Amino acid sequence: MVRDPSGMSDTDKEFSEPPCTPLYWEEAKAELMKRDRIMRKLIPQFSNLQLIGRDDPFTTLTRSIVAQQISNVAADGLWRRFLELCPKSTPAQVLRLGNEKLFSCGLSKRKTEYILDLAEHFKEKRLHVDKWGEMGDEDVILELIQIRGIGRWTAEMFLIFNLHRPNILPLDDPGLLKGISINYFSGEPVSRSDVREVAANWEPWRTVATWYLWRSLDPV
Repeated sequence: MVRDPSGMSDTDKEFSEPPCTPLYWEEAKAELMKRDRIMRKLIPQFSNLQLIGRDDPFTTLTRSIVAQQISNVAADGLWRRFLELCPKSTPAQVLRLGNEKLFSCGLSKRKTEYILDLAEHFKEKRLHVDKWGEMGDEDVILELIQIRGIGRWTAEMFLIFNLHRPNILPLDDPGLLKGISINYFSGEPVSRSDVREVAANWEPWRTVATWYLWRSLDPV
């Protein structure tokens, strides 16, 4: 199974913010099906599914750190233990818990440090959270990757699932590479230049095309 890159799973529902779908979704689907023969076949297979985003930036970023470099099952279990200690998942609550209690829920020493650092960034207002909606994609990415534990891929997933940016192409995402390989190149390995060439036909809806390629690998 391919993990939903939002970092959210069915086991998170009781803790998560109400989901929302980007307003551009239907327009993007129609445009992609007009332009791209693969999308014309692929999108109708999942017509009852669409991207579900979450609105809480701190929780989204914390969840991504918790899930790094571990299996789906382990990530889901660890996230639930984290939320048992920190049900509101706010910066203030995380900082009150401190290093020892966070570590006790199963987080590694490094992930504990990353999450505390992230909470400090939010508490001290070192991030332009209120301006992210107005900032360009690359400007948001540049700000996010200054935080320990957050790389470009995590920042791109944040742009997709939290800010609902329509034109993100996560070139380092294994699911995107595999989806393009299977659907456009008969399973042959693909390079970044191959991905860019295919995705040129998707603009300005690269997020939506990427999401349907993820679904082609994991319909759930």
